[in-house]
Amino acid sequence: MSPRPFLRTSAPHAALSVEDRVLAAAKTCCERWGISKVTIEDIAAEAKVSRATLYRMFPGGKDVLFEAMRVRELEDFFGRLLAAVAGAETLEDLLVEAVVFSTIDLRTDEHLAAMMASEPGDTVSQLTVEGLPRIIRVATVFLTPLVEPHLGRAAAGEIVELLVRFVISYFLAPSDRVDLADPAAARRYINRIFIPAFTSFDDDHNEVLA
Repeated sequence: MSPRPFLRTSAPHAALSVEDRVLAAAKTCCERWGISKVTIEDIAAEAKVSRATLYRMFPGGKDVLFEAMRVRELEDFFGRLLAAVAGAETLEDLLVEAVVFSTIDLRTDEHLAAMMASEPGDTVSQLTVEGLPRIIRVATVFLTPLVEPHLGRAAAGEIVELLVRFVISYFLAPSDRVDLADPAAARRYINRIFIPAFTSFDDDHNEVLA
């Protein structure tokens, strides 16, 4: 899987591929009516394509289209996260910048806010039980190569998964004790929990003695 741009801001239809137009239209329709009420006809009309064209692109219909939309949104998110952490030289800086960016981005995502307001049950499910495996899968593709030089492949995969669960948990249930959007607070938390847990063991989970 490689990063594919999917901008939050609306682009002119003529500037987008047909697939991009359909996925952008699906996103717009979900914000407008809620995911449970959106029909294939709504999306086709918003994208200015025929129903036949839409079904050729997404043979499974609405469920397959929505899955593609969610994956595209994740690719966009992690693409922007990669740009945000590009200058990080240490594992600590990488984790802190990733946590801070993710927290701020989730809090300011207007589409996510609209979906939380109109379809809170489905939206929370897409961040937790139903959608969490998808999020971890995409996060692993994007972030593991950045963490691996610091920890090795096995630990890198583990810390990326833990980081995803950590950020989503604090986003859905904010803490009065720590604000992960604050770099200083995030750094204290990373140094207290993440760094000791993953720098004290080698790839075979043997404790590394000082």
